Amino acid sequence: MSRAEVVYRYQRASTLRPDGGLLLATSGGTAPHGALESPRFFDGFIAHAEQAAVALRVCARVARTRFYVPPGMLAAVIRAADPVVTSSGDRLRFESFSACCGVYARLDVLPGALDGAMPGTGTTNVYFNPPMREALARIGGIDPLHLSVGVDDVTVRTMDGEVVERRVPLPERWLKGFAEVPPATAGMTRAAELGGPAARSFLRGLPRSWRGPAWATPLGRSLRISPRAGRGAVCASGPDRLRVLEPLARFATALRVYGGAGPAGRPAASAWELVCRDLYFVVVLSPEVNRGFSGEGAVLTDLADERAEDDAGEIAPLLSWETRLDPGRLAAETGMSRDRVLRALSRLGAAGRVGYDLADECYFHRELPYDPDVLDGMHPRLRDARALAESGAVVLVDGGALVRGGDVEHRVSRGPDGDTCTCPWWGRHRGGRGPCKHVLAADLAGRP
Repeated sequence: MSRAEVVYRYQRASTLRPDGGLLLATSGGTAPHGALESPRFFDGFIAHAEQAAVALRVCARVARTRFYVPPGMLAAVIRAADPVVTSSGDRLRFESFSACCGVYARLDVLPGALDGAMPGTGTTNVYFNPPMREALARIGGIDPLHLSVGVDDVTVRTMDGEVVERRVPLPERWLKGFAEVPPATAGMTRAAELGGPAARSFLRGLPRSWRGPAWATPLGRSLRISPRAGRGAVCASGPDRLRVLEPLARFATALRVYGGAGPAGRPAASAWELVCRDLYFVVVLSPEVNRGFSGEGAVLTDLADERAEDDAGEIAPLLSWETRLDPGRLAAETGMSRDRVLRALSRLGAAGRVGYDLADECYFHRELPYDPDVLDGMHPRLRDARALAESGAVVLVDGGALVRGGDVEHRVSRGPDGDTCTCPWWGRHRGGRGPCKHVLAADLAGRP
């Protein structure tokens, strides 16, 4: 299997100057005019300094946390990556995944909080070293916060200066997670909204540990966590994972809860959006604690679709670092149907090029430093499906296909509610983690 891990390097450390200037070092990144060694995206003051400092620490904390340790693992080795930051010209978005890839976090610093120059648009990683996290913890309510994302102009304090060459892997699991979160969230609807006091009460009352299914059910102006799904309930597997939001709760004006439209009572991803002054902080939980987003497989059908690949190539030039990518507008500009646009966006998301914003109900552009040629190799099911289709193991029959793997033949059946397969993998997950390799192989073999 091809490895898609990217190693990036920082030439300086992030620092907090005595005058309150927060200098976030960037690694190499992507901008409209190409790759940059050390991109610069913002230089100015951040309103609500203490709130912003806490939010940045929470985003970095998620990247260093493992919420699930597989059985038999005596100690979880955390290879923490650094948050990804995207500048869209009017806001900054900081994104991270937990070490287990079961929690996605995104901090959106909105235009009202940014008072300064945004000289560039693009995507890079930012260096949250321990001294930086400690400095952020010391920022109080009346302290000013000057933020510079990209520290090309750091003042050298000695004649020799200081160079920090920190080589950090951006894990393959992160890219696969970035691919899976947009389709998971794009299909969500808002199930509940709590005011500031209720949000604080809910987050502070979350269980410290929880085993088995968990559901958040609206109860008056609050939510109740229980092991059964009540009316209007949202899956909240591993509700203690939401405790990462607790440090930010005191600044909250609202908590919005989003759930998917999957089968009732089945585990599903959920999103929790904490609204603060000129700032959103979103946490997306995987359907179960032991399921990372990197293994969900929701994008495999679109990755296998050559037409979606061609459509993605046509839409890509229209991304333009837009904060709001509306599928309807893209359909009108390209002449494609909305369904084709959505499949193309899914394909672009698989390369880390688009995310989804629940607050604005639209996609946004980002760029991650991955080679698109290695995408298929990152998905074993798709690789195996291509091998089955190319070896002649698929026989199309009325209503489906017969797919031979080794000495066993599996039947793929087409139906109005989706495809099914007789293989053990499909029987175990029943389509809840994307298509099996036999369904994908039947799709590939059935295309002209």
